[in-house]
Amino acid sequence: MANILIVDDSEMFRQELRDTLNEGGHRIIESADGLEGLQKAKESQDIDIIISDFNMPGMNGIEMVRLIKDLPKYETTPVFILTTETSPELKKYATQAGVMAWIVKPFVPEKLLLGIRKVLNSSQHKS
Repeated sequence: MANILIVDDSEMFRQELRDTLNEGGHRIIESADGLEGLQKAKESQDIDIIISDFNMPGMNGIEMVRLIKDLPKYETTPVFILTTETSPELKKYATQAGVMAWIVKPFVPEKLLLGIRKVLNSSQHKS
């Protein structure tokens, strides 16, 4: 279905997210922090969606998104932030950086997969 870059410093959370996305038929590219996520985005040619944590060492998720969105091939790539943060200010900052969805952990697997399906269907209609 889709190639999804997941970025989170928690191995346990990445495993949970990986399992959910694999059940949805998606292919996963994994990174343990924002710096590695940025590098994987630069190296990859076919990321359809990015799902990232906000709080990570080295570079937070929104900083990573800003840098990835500066790359021409990812200007329109949908980005979801999965985080424990609920601050309206952070959500606004994320939206300005190009984040499409802000999802508070713990996530509901079915809702995440439904959101991904909607985004993929929407972007296919624009092509």
